[in-house]
Amino acid sequence: MLNVLIVDDDEPVRWRLQRIVSQVHAQALCTQADSLAQARAQSALQRFDLALVDVGLPDGSGIEFVEWMQTHAPKTETVIVSSLGDDATVLRAIRGGATGYLLKNGEDVELELSLRSMQRGGAPIDPVIARRILHLVAAPPAAQVVRIAAAPPADTGLLSEREIEVLELVAQGQSNREIAQSLHISVNTVECHAKNIYRKLVVRSRAAAVHSARGRGLLP
Repeated sequence: MLNVLIVDDDEPVRWRLQRIVSQVHAQALCTQADSLAQARAQSALQRFDLALVDVGLPDGSGIEFVEWMQTHAPKTETVIVSSLGDDATVLRAIRGGATGYLLKNGEDVELELSLRSMQRGGAPIDPVIARRILHLVAAPPAAQVVRIAAAPPADTGLLSEREIEVLELVAQGQSNREIAQSLHISVNTVECHAKNIYRKLVVRSRAAAVHSARGRGLLP
């Protein structure tokens, strides 16, 4: 019997991941948590073999849970499953102890194959993220410094000040609900800003928006 903890504040996503897990491990017993606090409470009650964790949770970052598990349940393998996949977040998760990093926008079959790779001792990492990590590792430190120094000037007229504020919080891994609370605006307003950001940057995901904004000098 495989005990799996699924941590995500989006209920349909939790059930989607549970369905994928059941395809990989027919006898898996899944427990769901919708917050950092609930995930910690569940982990204190029982031992899990695997935890699938989102980054943007209502009461903190899922990476905090990964780091917490290293102390309180080091035998549990933790895999980030998030819509956010910028370099800084991925590297922090891996350094924090995550076994793998998958993107929610992947097809079910792709997520299933990634989880199956763990049965052979593999580390499930989305191919797009793996490619970027390889480039980061391969680039000599001097080249990285030059790349940073040669960053293009910020295209300050592209996004409004509020849109940049929203995007900064997205880059920190905050959910739309968290962003609304941080900026004291409604979730609908956050979603409207997000749509405008996607349109202006010509992207279709949070991760792509952050990546594009950094390339344009809009984010550090």
